[in-house]
Amino acid sequence: MKNLSKISALTAASLLAALPAFAQDAAAPAAEVVEAVTETMDKGDVSWMMISTVLVLFMTMPGLALFYGGLVRTKNMLSILMQTTAIACLMMVVWVIYGYSFAFGGGTSPFWGGLGKLFLSGVSVESVSATFSDGIVIPEYLFIAFQMTFAAITPALIIGAFAERVKFSAVLLFSVLWGTFCYFPVAHMVWDASGLIFNWGAIDFAGGTVVHINAGVAALVGALVIGPRIGLGKDMMAPHSMTLTLVGAGMLWVGWFGFNVGSNLEATAGATLAMINTFLATAAAALVWGLIEALTRGKASMLGVASGIVAGLVAITPACGTIGPMGALVLGALASVICYFFVAVVKNKLGYDDSLDVFGIHGVGGIVGAIAVGVLSDPSFGGTGLFVESGSIMDQVIVQIKAVGVTVLWTGVISFILFKVVDIIIGLRVSSDDERQGLDQTSHGESAYHY
Repeated sequence: MKNLSKISALTAASLLAALPAFAQDAAAPAAEVVEAVTETMDKGDVSWMMISTVLVLFMTMPGLALFYGGLVRTKNMLSILMQTTAIACLMMVVWVIYGYSFAFGGGTSPFWGGLGKLFLSGVSVESVSATFSDGIVIPEYLFIAFQMTFAAITPALIIGAFAERVKFSAVLLFSVLWGTFCYFPVAHMVWDASGLIFNWGAIDFAGGTVVHINAGVAALVGALVIGPRIGLGKDMMAPHSMTLTLVGAGMLWVGWFGFNVGSNLEATAGATLAMINTFLATAAAALVWGLIEALTRGKASMLGVASGIVAGLVAITPACGTIGPMGALVLGALASVICYFFVAVVKNKLGYDDSLDVFGIHGVGGIVGAIAVGVLSDPSFGGTGLFVESGSIMDQVIVQIKAVGVTVLWTGVISFILFKVVDIIIGLRVSSDDERQGLDQTSHGESAYHY
């Protein structure tokens, strides 16, 4: 009824507008009626985005903290919880001071958003942010908070690569510097309308390049710069609690629906596609990882299945909004095979100590998803369509590879410089004695467990 009334009103308005024209010149064409596009805010969209924002926080605290915490030794459990928590809190503050402006400040540079929204200048309860539908908006404060949770979790992902051996102060300083020079610029390049990679037509629905490749490459650089843990290959370094790791992995999976589905910015049918894909790719990856272990080692491990869960989540992140459910199954399985190879074979062959396999899962899984989306988004494979003007799979894949290349190069070079800068200023690594004793006591004066 509302639509019928609207059509009737517009029809009447057009007839009235046309009468003077007919009176002056019967041969003149009828005047065009242009309907002004009004901004509409839907309570359902707002509610869903508020929930999504909280879900992404849930991924970090306690999800990621417990997932990583269970993977380290008992003497370092508390240090991982502390690092994850402190990074999240610190990046939230940095985000509202200048991070949001650097990423989405409205500037025209292809590399950063400018200074226009420092300290959230110009933002109020009345200001809005656009969505993917013309005329549909959400409160800008909500968009800021949603993106803030991404900025909070991404540096926290990195610490898994050099867990159990880095100073707490170094972790915090590096996180701020890395957010400033790596995360904020890459977020702008990929997601802002003036961004370099955005304007190539690259597909990154929820952060394959921005979050996972960005963090994964930085993690690898950190592992190489800092060096291996004392006793690697000699001492027992098995996860101290697979129970907590699975709890964390489950929380990550639940929270990831905010991460992926929330990136649709609206509670629409497109959001449901991202939702089912987040289920399916993850399930396929977990099963395939377990199957590989069963075939190669004779037993499927809980660690392997948990690793597969995260690999599937990472790979589907850039693709969840544009590929079909069958494509999600394929992508999850493919990511699991490739990530397993890097974790079980490549890392051991090259000898680097990526403690919790951040590069092998986030970096590699992100790359797999970012490139495969260029194929699986094509309608012939059940996808919703490609972003490049030509509509060619090859052209889209080339754009995806370019986006991956820029991200790898950008974060690889800058992360190396930042690790060196932090090492010069305050030192990266704890002393040998502190490392042997464990960071819980030496860095925080507490213990995760009391017996």
